[in-house]
Amino acid sequence: MRRFNRVITAALCSTVCSVMLMPAAFAQTAEAEEDSGNEPIIVTATLRAMDVQDIPLAVTAVAPEALERQGINDIKNLAAISPSFNIQSSQTETQGTSIKIRGVGTTGNNTGLESSVGVFIDGVYQSRPGVALGDLVDLERLEILRGPQGTLFGRNTSAGALNVTTKRPSLSTTEGFVNASYGNYNFMNLQAGVSVPVVQDVAGLRMSGTWRKRDGYLKTPSGVESNDRDRYMLRGQLYVEPNADVSIRLLADYAKTDEQCCQAVIVRETELAPFSALHGLASDGVDQSGSSALNNLSINAKNYLNGSKQWGVSGELKWDLGGAKLTYIGSYRKFDSSSTTTGGFTGNDTYTVGNGATTSRPGILPSGDHIKTMTQELRIQGTAFNDKLDWLIGGFYGDEDITADQTMTLNADFQKTNSAFNFANLAGSNPLLAFTRAGNGGVAVDANGNYAENRFLQNAKSWSVFTHNVLSITEKLSLTLGARYVKEEKEASFSQLGATTGAGSSACQATTNAVLAGQVPSALQGGAILLNCFPFAVSTNLTAPAALGGGLASRLLPLPRAWSDTFKDDEITYTAQVGYKANEDLLLYAGYSHGFKSGGFNLDPMSAVLQNSAAVLAGLQTGTVVAPVYAEPDFKSEKVNQIEIGAKATLFGSIKANLALFDMKMSDFQVLEFTGVQFLTFNVNSARSTGAELELFGKLSDNISANVSATYANSRYPGNCADGVVAAALPSTRRLCGSSLTNAPKFAGVVGLTYEGQVSDSGWGLLVNGNINYSDRRRTSTIPLDVNTAGTVTAPVPLDYQDAYFKMNARIGLTTPDEQFTFEIWGTNLSNEITRGITANTPLRGGFGTRSRIGFVEEPRMYGMTVRAKF
Repeated sequence: MRRFNRVITAALCSTVCSVMLMPAAFAQTAEAEEDSGNEPIIVTATLRAMDVQDIPLAVTAVAPEALERQGINDIKNLAAISPSFNIQSSQTETQGTSIKIRGVGTTGNNTGLESSVGVFIDGVYQSRPGVALGDLVDLERLEILRGPQGTLFGRNTSAGALNVTTKRPSLSTTEGFVNASYGNYNFMNLQAGVSVPVVQDVAGLRMSGTWRKRDGYLKTPSGVESNDRDRYMLRGQLYVEPNADVSIRLLADYAKTDEQCCQAVIVRETELAPFSALHGLASDGVDQSGSSALNNLSINAKNYLNGSKQWGVSGELKWDLGGAKLTYIGSYRKFDSSSTTTGGFTGNDTYTVGNGATTSRPGILPSGDHIKTMTQELRIQGTAFNDKLDWLIGGFYGDEDITADQTMTLNADFQKTNSAFNFANLAGSNPLLAFTRAGNGGVAVDANGNYAENRFLQNAKSWSVFTHNVLSITEKLSLTLGARYVKEEKEASFSQLGATTGAGSSACQATTNAVLAGQVPSALQGGAILLNCFPFAVSTNLTAPAALGGGLASRLLPLPRAWSDTFKDDEITYTAQVGYKANEDLLLYAGYSHGFKSGGFNLDPMSAVLQNSAAVLAGLQTGTVVAPVYAEPDFKSEKVNQIEIGAKATLFGSIKANLALFDMKMSDFQVLEFTGVQFLTFNVNSARSTGAELELFGKLSDNISANVSATYANSRYPGNCADGVVAAALPSTRRLCGSSLTNAPKFAGVVGLTYEGQVSDSGWGLLVNGNINYSDRRRTSTIPLDVNTAGTVTAPVPLDYQDAYFKMNARIGLTTPDEQFTFEIWGTNLSNEITRGITANTPLRGGFGTRSRIGFVEEPRMYGMTVRAKF
């Protein structure tokens, strides 16, 4: 198989190179294309149909053909054509996906966080990145808007937006397509679509869909796979133009995924593995680790399952009122996801998330999100003063309901594993089991079977009014002014539907009794509570001894507690741009934008935990009443101010050259960190991204086109980023100051070359495309520095940086003379670069200096063939 991989890679690379370097004489014999390469690229980034070269802001317009040539089936691979774009996923794609533009984006795996980069499909906001991971099929265009989008789009986003537009039905002709692909890892993909006029020139229907299946590229020695694909999507549209002034578009879609995703490779194993036998473990749970595991894509855990179902409907009304044009877009979407994970990335029976495994508690609820979103948007736009003013006003309302269920069952190896990899030989054999005896009358309590069903509810309402206006001061000079007032209201709560209680059953209750009775050595109390009371599987109803006043133990110890809270905020966002059209081929512009991303709630069992447990307990010993201080579960809204200066030019009649210089300053930047036992969400005082973007694209000859894109972005936390940060977040924030943002390479670039012409005089069309993308080294962990037990920052976390790399894609296609059929062979990541998107601590496995580390691996080399038919 490896030899076959090398043969395919060599064949594609050599063919691409030979065709690109073929003599000009051959190119001249091919039939020249009719277009000159200087046709306008129309986009709707400003909610107006405009040539992208005339818009005074940074926008990348991507045609469907460009997505097909790079094998981009969904937004996860857009970095292959846009170096400013980055997307990563952790252990679930439905919850743990984050998108970044210019190095800026939301980090972490928490449904309470909104995305810094908004995704809009046919004008409708997709409320979470996981909702927007459907296949890209039957598209009209895709636009990548860089920088804060604070005025025009339905939801404010602080880093950028993806604006996806699907093809609408044809009112006059019947047309359709079918694409079928097969590749390595048993990759199979079927895409199809058909458009039919219902009433000639008045109404049309369009149906499209896609099915994609692939084996997982991560495997255990026993054959368990992860990171496979098994999904499908269907979309239907009705488009009606009853007269020249009115159009109505109705859309409905349904999508389902049922996948084994997403495991990680243990890229560094703990030095404490030899102590596993001391604590009664038959195995340390890790057979594959280090660089060999990474290169061989080898994992250790059992099945990781991730599935989702979603459906949505939307409607768009456009009505030319004569003096103005009205647009209304309404939508409703229901999204349900579930995930099951076992073993904490190891082969041990440590814990199980969800209900889909043999080690799940019988009858436990699934773990996943349930999101219902309704949006309404109304816009009116027109012109005034002899068309010198192009004005737009509008309003938006959104209502979102989230039910996030987090369920966990502790398994047979839980206490043994945590004793081995956190205490080593410092406290005897299986001390976590031993601690429970002192709190349960001398009888040990095994945590096996302990569970919790945690439920988070959140309702979010957002409404806004906005305006966006373009004033043509002269024929060459224009001024764009936009503003939006937005108000956000969120109500959230945390409760439990079920959990293990009682000292005879709950290892945490027994440990709590022992700690509060002083039966656990003081040096070990913190570890005993942290590990025997693993927050995701602990009851909120654990009790304190009567001698200490009884009541809930969470008033004395840092344990999960139920809460209910409200978040409200409002903001005025705005933008101003000056554009100067020096001549037909050159636009100069400068702009300032103020953006906003709503705050919210950390949907984690420990988000409202007691902060001053030591002081409260000390007060009880001395008879001094110490008021408890609880963490606030909410976090503040994120704000950004950006200056952008740019130029857009057409060179030599056919080459587009766009340059943008930018400086983004974020305040109250939202960060989510997984500490190994909880998700901690907090606001950093400031973050900043400064840099430049260059895009060159166009035709070099009748048959050869090229594209070059490069991004330099110095995305970092300033040295004073901890100023004013709340006390609970200070230890984490101080370790961020002075470092770069996560997954923010300083330099990234894409170079592509395409030949498209005829094979001699045969009439057959030939397509040859090659594309190379480069990424500088980048950090892959949320926090760059580690701390010891005293809380002192001492060393960088292991394997934080992903080294720089090149990845190459190639595609070769032949089209029949009647242009109805195309046959292609293709490959992505042909050099088979094995890269990490996210690196984190392996849960509950090692401490400072001995941490085990996991890496979430991006796709290796893929190759295959595609047959396309159209009519």
